Amino acid sequence: MDNRTLDASWDKRLARGLVAPDAEIDLHGLGLHAAHDRLMGGIAQARAIGARVVLVIAGKPRPHGEHDQRGQRRGAIRAKLLDWLAASPHASAIAAIRPAHQRHGGAGAVYVVLRRAR
Repeated sequence: MDNRTLDASWDKRLARGLVAPDAEIDLHGLGLHAAHDRLMGGIAQARAIGARVVLVIAGKPRPHGEHDQRGQRRGAIRAKLLDWLAASPHASAIAAIRPAHQRHGGAGAVYVVLRRAR
């Protein structure tokens, strides 16, 4: 997942929100295990249909001291997302990960740009 793999025009289009995601994976409201499973399954499905840009909605990061009703740190999925992707069987198929534009979720989401299937 080399951050330098996209050309400048791709980066500009993503930053301006001009690229419509081909697929979306929403991890809101899931526990860590379920979120990981949904992410891996969603990336596999996106690859199978030839998607290039996948919007992954993980929720906005929270301050470390903030807790939810169950006493767990909020933003745990977001904190693990990049590690999950880097260690996944899909890592070699990921060209880049970029912050999502505000219209696609802003700080609560990322674009996962997949390499073209060869």
